[in-house]
Amino acid sequence: MSNFGDLEIFARVVAAGSMSAAGRELGLSPAVVSKRLRRLEDRLGTRLLQRTTRQIALTEAGQGFYERVVAILAGVEEAEAFVSRRSAHARGTLKVSAPTSFGRMHIAPHLAPFMKANADLSVNMLLSDDLVDIVGEGFDVAIRIAELADSSLVARKLAPVRRVLCATPDYLAEHGRPETLADLADHNCLTHQASDIWRFEGPDGDASFRPQGNLQTNSSEVIREAVLAGLGVALRSTWDVGDELAAGRLVQLLPDHESATNVGIYAIYPSRQFLPVKVRLFIDHFADLFGSVPYWERGAQAGHGRDNRAAPDDAPQRPGNPKGPPSGYRGNGANGHGDGAPAGE
Repeated sequence: MSNFGDLEIFARVVAAGSMSAAGRELGLSPAVVSKRLRRLEDRLGTRLLQRTTRQIALTEAGQGFYERVVAILAGVEEAEAFVSRRSAHARGTLKVSAPTSFGRMHIAPHLAPFMKANADLSVNMLLSDDLVDIVGEGFDVAIRIAELADSSLVARKLAPVRRVLCATPDYLAEHGRPETLADLADHNCLTHQASDIWRFEGPDGDASFRPQGNLQTNSSEVIREAVLAGLGVALRSTWDVGDELAAGRLVQLLPDHESATNVGIYAIYPSRQFLPVKVRLFIDHFADLFGSVPYWERGAQAGHGRDNRAAPDDAPQRPGNPKGPPSGYRGNGANGHGDGAPAGE
C-alpha cells in the first residue's frame, strides 16, 4: 500500500505544475518532493510523470492514477469533516476556472459574502476563455457557458442562457429598425467568426441568418463595446447586456425570435461521489444567487430593452442602410467562451 503522504505530494505536484511550487505549498524542498515521487513510482513499478527542465506532464498511467488519487483525497477530506462535525465548514484552497467576462461580471462581485461565510477557505480563481482540463490542471470546479457535452465530469446547471439581438437607439434612429430576419441584411452585424450562422426559434419555427459586418473579433468584450458604441447589431446574452437593456442603452430587436441553442451556465466538477464541502458550498452559493430566473434576466425583462425616445419624423420606417451593408467579414458569434454561443462564447 502506498504511503498516504506520497499520494498527497503527487496530487499537489500535478495541481501546482512543478515540484518547486508544490514544495513551497507543502513546506518541503524540491529534493524531498522528487525523492517521494520516485519512491511512489518505484512502489507502483511505473512512471507517473514525464519530467523536463521546464515542466512535468502526466503519463497515461499517471493520468488514471491521478484521477483516482484526487477522488481518494476528496473522500478523506469529507470523512475528516464528518468526524469533526464540521461538514458545513469549508477549509483549504478552492481552485476555480471561469470564463473571463462572466467571471468578472457575475462571479467576482459575489465572492465577498461567500468568502466571509467561509473564513478558513482560500480561493484561487483563473479567468480564461480557454477550455481547461479540470482534472489535469487540478481545478476543483469550473464555470462553463456551453451546450453540455457527454463527459465523465459532473455538471450542475446554475442558470439558463438567453441570447437576444440588440442595438443602440442611436444606431436604429440612423439605420432603421429591422422587422424581420431578412431585414438584417441591410445592417452591420457584429460577429465573432467567419463561419457564423445565427439560428433562431421564431413564430414560424426554426430560422437562420448569415450575418455580414465590418467587425469580426474573437473577443466578446470587443463585440459588447462595439454594439454599445452604436456600430451595429449584435447577438448577445442577457447576462452580458441585461443592465443595458433595462436602462434603454440597448434595444432588443425581433423579440419573437429566440436564439435556438441549448446553452446554459454550468458548474463542472470531477466527481459526484466525492464532492468536497468547499465545492458544494461554492456551487450552492451561486445556484441560489442566480436561480431559475437570474437577476440579469429580471432586469432585462423589467426594462423590456425598448427605446422610449420619440423617433424623428424623417427616421426610416423600414430598416436599411442607404449605402448597403458595410464591406467586411462574415462572422460567427460562437467562439466558445464569453457570451454563451454554442461553443461557449
